[in-house]
Amino acid sequence: MTFTIYPAIDLKGGRVVRLAEGDMARATIYGDDPAAQAAAFAEAGATALHVVDLDAAFAGSSVNGDAVERIVAAFPGKVQMGGGIRSRAALDAWLARGVHRVVLGTAALADPNFVVSAAKANPGRIVVAVDAKGGMVATRGWAEISTVPVAELAKRFEGVGIAAVLFTDVGRDGMLKGVNLEATLALAQSVSIPVLASGGVAGPQDIDDLRVHMKDGIEGVIVGRAIYDGRLDLGDALRRAA
Repeated sequence: MTFTIYPAIDLKGGRVVRLAEGDMARATIYGDDPAAQAAAFAEAGATALHVVDLDAAFAGSSVNGDAVERIVAAFPGKVQMGGGIRSRAALDAWLARGVHRVVLGTAALADPNFVVSAAKANPGRIVVAVDAKGGMVATRGWAEISTVPVAELAKRFEGVGIAAVLFTDVGRDGMLKGVNLEATLALAQSVSIPVLASGGVAGPQDIDDLRVHMKDGIEGVIVGRAIYDGRLDLGDALRRAA
């Protein structure tokens, strides 16, 4: 098992952005060429990439299809894609565009049967996003907070072919406060599905802290703002992960 670093490209109107605490009104633009950013990550040594269609996550429909296709063409590794994917047609469309793994978030709570059937039809290619505010699952671009604990939701998808659970502490996302190691580890130890950490990575120490828990089921981490702001060198992070 290898600890995987997923540099993130969040798309809003075809641009590369990062949000603070999932707030679309607090978006920082980092570039107008997502494909060039993907190529740069590949040049640094990344073999996996995490892409989020923010427009689809909040509005339920995508305007970033062309940008995603360019990213897939520019990145020789595996692309993981999420954001507003709530139907089998949308899921199949992204897979057809060359996306390796599809991330399902809101659908996991709203339509679990869809997630289970998708996982069984595409074993190892579906990731369930379990996003948390105060320990409870947040949905629809993190705009709505449920009464379902994160571990309870994740356990519903054990044994159906899910590739990983992506856990994000929404209150830390884009804030450079440091990853919520305690909550991430607790989730990883409570489920049999590998867990990806996300939200708040601030620097090299977060990579080191997460990597030592591979044996507990933490298989990788999504990193965004820390790379864009220069707090974390991607090449160094990849060497630490290896």
